[in-house]
Amino acid sequence: MISKILSYKNKLLLLFLFTFSIAINQYYGNRGVFPIDSFLIFDSAFNIISGNHPFKDYWAITGFTLDYIQSLIFLVLGINWFSYVFHASVLNMILTLYTFYFFSKVGLNVFYAFIYSLGVAILAYPSAGTPFIDHHAVIFSVMALYSLSIGILLKKNLFWFLVPLFLIFSFFSKQIPSPYLTILFTTIIIFYFFYTKNLNKENLLYLFYGFFFSFLSIIALFFINEIPVKNFLVQYIFYPFSLGNDRILGLNIDFKNLIGQFKFIYFALFPMVISLIFLIKTKEKSLLQKKELVIAILFIGSIMIFIYCQLLTKNQVLIFFLIPISAAFSHAYITKYFNKKYLVYLILLIFIFSTVKYHIRFNHNKKFMELANADFTLAVKARQLDNKLKGLKWISPYYLNEPSKEIDLLIDTKKILSNSSDRKIIITDYLFFSSLLDNQFASPNKWYDDLSVPNKKNKFYGEYKKFFLSKIKDNKIKYVYLLRKDQDIFFKQFIDDKECIISKELNEILLELELNKCNF
Repeated sequence: MISKILSYKNKLLLLFLFTFSIAINQYYGNRGVFPIDSFLIFDSAFNIISGNHPFKDYWAITGFTLDYIQSLIFLVLGINWFSYVFHASVLNMILTLYTFYFFSKVGLNVFYAFIYSLGVAILAYPSAGTPFIDHHAVIFSVMALYSLSIGILLKKNLFWFLVPLFLIFSFFSKQIPSPYLTILFTTIIIFYFFYTKNLNKENLLYLFYGFFFSFLSIIALFFINEIPVKNFLVQYIFYPFSLGNDRILGLNIDFKNLIGQFKFIYFALFPMVISLIFLIKTKEKSLLQKKELVIAILFIGSIMIFIYCQLLTKNQVLIFFLIPISAAFSHAYITKYFNKKYLVYLILLIFIFSTVKYHIRFNHNKKFMELANADFTLAVKARQLDNKLKGLKWISPYYLNEPSKEIDLLIDTKKILSNSSDRKIIITDYLFFSSLLDNQFASPNKWYDDLSVPNKKNKFYGEYKKFFLSKIKDNKIKYVYLLRKDQDIFFKQFIDDKECIISKELNEILLELELNKCNF
């Protein structure tokens, strides 16, 4: 009877986590935008539906995991804002439920597994709200970490199979942190084998199956969509690697960056470090203790990798959801090896305080989307621009105090672009116009900024220029529309004959460039 009650309770908790993790992200995903980030995947997913693929038809230095997933969601739920935000909400939900399952397996009771999972649901995806490459990459990596930990603890083949699958998903979302984690995981597996002499050969076989299945899936995707391997290597590996070298050399590791901004992760992790030291010093260890020691090293090493990669991105911090995960790990280990209630209360205090703090800062005030100073009462309904954006309350950093004016300008821009029947490309941070106008031609870039396009000092500048101009020439582009005038400088740096370009300002944010017999 008791087991039935507990089972019923677990189902209710899972149902609540399922609903809450989706609902909270749907709410904050509808609340304001930072155009270049918020809409990054919107047009690229539409492009795939239209038959245009990353690396082949447009230059992309980010992976295609999000693009292809979103294109499938668009096909099922329609091309609209709800289905776009729902993509991020579903991943938030999967991570939350997997976290609940994982915490229960590392020794937490149901109640604590539930509240820590609730913290993950609050801090994981709602800071962005919409599909975002960094969030996907880190979340898939965390789920790979969960899988390997459970695989070691329970020796179940399924979790060994999932490890490379999640790492591949992570890598094809963004180049880091998966390569660093792959090195760590490989080292840990070798250490685990020699330390415990308990590694099941069948587990390794399923690890290989997972890698082989993932690898074949990627090969099939390249083959079916005729994506040139050279394009992929240049755009996704070689050019970003040249940027990464500069970032590593220019990495600013000081107290504020390395310690100050991640202090609550360290605070939550510290009790686990104490437990790890205790396990290391214990002379006679059971097999379970050996496994838990390996998992502790694996987890602490992974956290350090996540922090290092966050520093490399030089972006708003998105890994604060590691606080409830670290706190839960520490809670489980402290309870098992010390059973000191004051340490548990300290962990809970750190978890609750930091969750509320970062929820207000990044979710409610939308700091991650550069909207920390926004007055959200000024937000307007984006459906005025197009019904596909129904549900979005529009306010952006570009017109922070005048969102209505921004929407009016975008409405006027949409009207102008829809009246143009000539072959055109749109260079903009508002990466939804192809979807709204049903423009079948993919712009030569997934997005445009200082990083996505090689500058003249970069050795891949010539490679990009050749790719960019060939797409304009092959698709017989007559007009280039620039939303935001600074994009004019970007475009003209690739055109040698400036005299063939006729410029015309159409409204405050829209510039038309007519290509009049340009010789490429």
